[in-house]
Amino acid sequence: MVRHVTIFDTTLRDGEQAPGNTMTPEEKLRLARQLDALGVDVLEAGFPAASEGDARSVREIALELRRPVIAALARCHERDIDLAGEAIREAARGRLHVFLSTSDLHLEHKLRMTRDEALELARRSIRQARRYTEDVEFSAEDASRTDLDFLCQVAEMAIAEGATTVNLPDTVGYALPEEYGRMFEEVRARVAGADRVVWSAHCHDDLGLAVANSLAAIAAGATQVECTVNGIGERAGNAALEEIVMAGKVRPQLARFETSIHTQEIYRTSQLLAYLTGSFPQPNKAIVGRNAFAHEAGIHQHGVLQHGLTYEIIRPESVGIPRSTLVLGKHSGRHALERRYQELGYDLTEEKLTQLYRDFTALADRKREVLDEDLLALLHESFHDAPEEHLLTHLRVICGSVNAEAEVRMTGPWSGERSAQARGDGPIAAAFAAISEILERPVEVINLSLRSVTPGRDSVGQVFLQCRIGGKSLSGQGASTDIVEASARALVHALNKERHAERLEATAYNSTQHWGV
Repeated sequence: MVRHVTIFDTTLRDGEQAPGNTMTPEEKLRLARQLDALGVDVLEAGFPAASEGDARSVREIALELRRPVIAALARCHERDIDLAGEAIREAARGRLHVFLSTSDLHLEHKLRMTRDEALELARRSIRQARRYTEDVEFSAEDASRTDLDFLCQVAEMAIAEGATTVNLPDTVGYALPEEYGRMFEEVRARVAGADRVVWSAHCHDDLGLAVANSLAAIAAGATQVECTVNGIGERAGNAALEEIVMAGKVRPQLARFETSIHTQEIYRTSQLLAYLTGSFPQPNKAIVGRNAFAHEAGIHQHGVLQHGLTYEIIRPESVGIPRSTLVLGKHSGRHALERRYQELGYDLTEEKLTQLYRDFTALADRKREVLDEDLLALLHESFHDAPEEHLLTHLRVICGSVNAEAEVRMTGPWSGERSAQARGDGPIAAAFAAISEILERPVEVINLSLRSVTPGRDSVGQVFLQCRIGGKSLSGQGASTDIVEASARALVHALNKERHAERLEATAYNSTQHWGV
């Protein structure tokens, strides 16, 4: 039987508690809107007692978002519960989430209270929370290290006092999947009224088992999982929402659960979170990492070209990624090289492909990644001698506590000088936006890196840029004592390469169409 599992998203609360992930109330509201579009069932908006900013965020999210349940966290403390209750007062569907440690380790060394005292405090706190809402969740913090008899006693009390959800968290990522699943089975079997509440799992990734433990809990009867986008959270993070959801999608016969998540919104949500926090998933992160749908090995590339399922268990489009990426490098094969030349407009003979592949492998031994411009260089020996048709004649940037502004003037393959002003999140972004406005077309920056080439305070910085312009992947370099100017010059360098590529394309004897995808 396939069961519905409630997705309780705690990105804005537990996720934000990780160092470096702090967001402003405005940023939290923006992410909350995207989480709503993603389809999360419960959105834990914050911890109102933590700060006035957190309380404000919960209030604003509760007022604006009417579909998901809006939850606020509170310790078993009168002031915490009152602040959380007030914060969700305007919610269409509000939940109070109260928690108290139950392990002997926490009771003795953190709370300095007995089991009986903890039981009575939790009882009073649930009663207080129910004055604000009938939807009360109780979490037995550090449940995976709590004595099982006492854990059952706490859970039974929470149900008797009216809690509608009981959460048994693996707070410090200590449990293994088998024992975490068994804990749910035994508690549910021994506690009176277990069938009247939702059982929830909340797992941390200290041993890299957060998702595995969450899936074990679902198999053992949990019908809510608490998770975060990109798996962000305290220490090693929380269970990753996207991994849990896609496990159910990819292996429905074994996982036997479904969610309400709109999976096509996963990548967009991941990218927005990364943009807001500045913390991007590691390249090999499942589902949303840069390499999750990238292939360099020739055997894998050939398989994916024939049929995606050969090496991809998930279609990238299903999580909102446009398509797989075939990265051309030293492990790539002839099929991938031929396919990319075809996409760029070249129909190669076997003889020409053999020659180019030989040159390509020699180049790939020296470069981490071979770009489209490199493929043109192999085909047209003079490609790198790109004339400077675009010139940066003026750059002025203003930046500070507000969005940066840039004023740019350029000459190019047009009459006279063009100018533009634009804003951006930083001075480089503003300069690029102004250049894009002059060009009247978008420029996608894929990668930008900087290194100092001379010592001292007035050192020259060199910028290496990889970008996509009109379907072509290009690189550029620029140097200056001003890093913004160096970045702008790197982009102009890439533009000149693109312009030269177009001219070569027009005269190439074996060109079948304009270069682009």
